[in-house]
Amino acid sequence: MQQDKIVVGLDIGTTKICALVGRKNEFGKLEILGMGKAVSEGVSRGIVLNIDKTVDAIKRAIRQAEEQSGISIGVVNVGIAGQHIKSLQHNGSITRNSHDTIGPDDVARLTQDMYRLVTQPGSQIIHVMPQDYKVDYEEGISDPVGYEGVRLEGNFHIITAQSTAINNINKCVTKAGLEIADLILEPLASSMSILSEEEKEAGVALIDIGGGTTDLAVFKDGIIRHAAVLPFGGNIITQDIKTGCNVAPGQAEQLKVKFGKAIAQEASDYEIVSIPGLPNRPPKEVSLKNLAYIIEARMSEIMELVYAEIYRMGLHDKLSAGIVLTGGGSQLQNLEQLTEYITGLDTRIGYPNQHLGKSRIEAVKSPMYATTVGLVLSGYHSLDERQVTRPSYEEEQVAVPSYYAAAAAPVAQAAPAPVETRVAATPAAPAPQPAKAKEPGAASRFFKDIISRTKGLLIDDYDDKSY
Repeated sequence: MQQDKIVVGLDIGTTKICALVGRKNEFGKLEILGMGKAVSEGVSRGIVLNIDKTVDAIKRAIRQAEEQSGISIGVVNVGIAGQHIKSLQHNGSITRNSHDTIGPDDVARLTQDMYRLVTQPGSQIIHVMPQDYKVDYEEGISDPVGYEGVRLEGNFHIITAQSTAINNINKCVTKAGLEIADLILEPLASSMSILSEEEKEAGVALIDIGGGTTDLAVFKDGIIRHAAVLPFGGNIITQDIKTGCNVAPGQAEQLKVKFGKAIAQEASDYEIVSIPGLPNRPPKEVSLKNLAYIIEARMSEIMELVYAEIYRMGLHDKLSAGIVLTGGGSQLQNLEQLTEYITGLDTRIGYPNQHLGKSRIEAVKSPMYATTVGLVLSGYHSLDERQVTRPSYEEEQVAVPSYYAAAAAPVAQAAPAPVETRVAATPAAPAPQPAKAKEPGAASRFFKDIISRTKGLLIDDYDDKSY
């Protein structure tokens, strides 16, 4: 039962590293059992630069989450972002030996074949997402299973990431004593916690404004059509305020959060904020009108870049549901109006509330935790997929990863709820042996057979993944 499973999301961001422990209740809603947060000092614009500092921050965030939830964490779902993320479309096909009914193994074979694509040097495919299929040249098929035909074709949306960035994330998580269950593109994770199926069907652009990057994911007809990561976020606005107002970085961040407006006309001409000066220096006065001008200039630039990306892909006139803003940067006052003015599209702020049940941690309902909540939801989605369609992220060539049977032990005195595979045992207890794991079900045995029959089609990139 899903309510017996516990999933942990780990968001390695530019400004913060956040760990979230979640469990689905009997109503299918996500209950947050614990949250840990630490200042991120080793990450810049979504890319890990200082491994040691990042490892220390991950450990602090995980420790807080363990203490709050009473769960010992061993396996996490991790997000990835950065300017190195690339998105492309590709068509693939396979020829079957007979006119028999197309089965899940044929679809899996076609999908696996997409990982054989030659990418740019130093890059690696992280997601292959089907758009639609053709069976014997009959187009517009969303699910080919059950059709009869010899030739199966598919259009795929493929996302690549820099191999170095992936390896650095893997090193940080491993050094922190954790194991990666899935590596997920952050805008995809955010979309799971923010967007409704109706919005995805109608056409919507999700803009996640983080500290170091702005992530974009565009959906139409219920399918992702484009994804991109821009190397600008809330931190660059803070830098502009620091330079324009001649204040310290901490003061610039406080000015942005407490008094910042995205439209200068909404700020009063006469309001002035007095902030403490340096030692033995008088206080400094900052005009809120000037502050708003600085923020509006940079925020307009970011939104214009995002809209240019949407326009470049020819999706600007296909977004009936408009734009959804989320992330910490979306909390700027008047940002909705500015976005509507620049893009001409309806805009709303996205909160990760629709999938959340009752929780004592109310802070998690803020847009700044949309990605972390999405990572937990994505973990549940991956668990469901593995039971019927594909092997685990870490062990694509074998069935049922060992952590599926791992039980978690409590850190605190309070007895935790039963824990499924995604939470490892405490260091004091020996890890369960694979031989003692529960016998795989029919779906797992079925997929073992698929893998053995298509072993020759698996590629080196898939074989060599260490996460």
